[in-house]
Amino acid sequence: MLSKLNERLQHWGFSWSGWRDNRRGEWWLAAQLLLIAAHLLPATPPPSRLGIDWPLPLQLVGLALLVVGLGLALQAFLNLGDSLTPLPEPMPGAALVTAGPYGRCRHPLYQAVLLCSLGMVIALGSLLHLLLLLGLAAVLGGKARREERALCATHPDYPAYRERTPAIVPSLPWLDWR
Repeated sequence: MLSKLNERLQHWGFSWSGWRDNRRGEWWLAAQLLLIAAHLLPATPPPSRLGIDWPLPLQLVGLALLVVGLGLALQAFLNLGDSLTPLPEPMPGAALVTAGPYGRCRHPLYQAVLLCSLGMVIALGSLLHLLLLLGLAAVLGGKARREERALCATHPDYPAYRERTPAIVPSLPWLDWR
């Protein structure tokens, strides 16, 4: 089991030296994972401390967004196939995927992660989680830009795809550049 995991990590290009010097964007991934994990923290401050009885309908809407985000993430994950890598460097020799969820936006996994984060904000009514969402948007926007520089260098069709397809969230300046 451990050897399978090590084999997969090496396939994706992970190395100890990469974690030290960020050669394949490892620091972007680390920041992303830390921010995602921080979403497990409790609501801070809890709405009740602010004298707010957080409405059940908002909690349910937030949970629904979280579930939809998880479904969209799974769909994008499966659609990438052999092109999947958690690092912002494309897999050597991987095909450019522009169909399915990748026809809707260039980074549907990032879009799904942001939707899950928004769901947590709405479900919990937490200022901490709102800050985590904003931090995640900043990190994913930066990570996607790095990824796209490599995709442009690797795939001659990428600039045309980038021109016609939103990045992460259509019409949101930091999350849509064309």
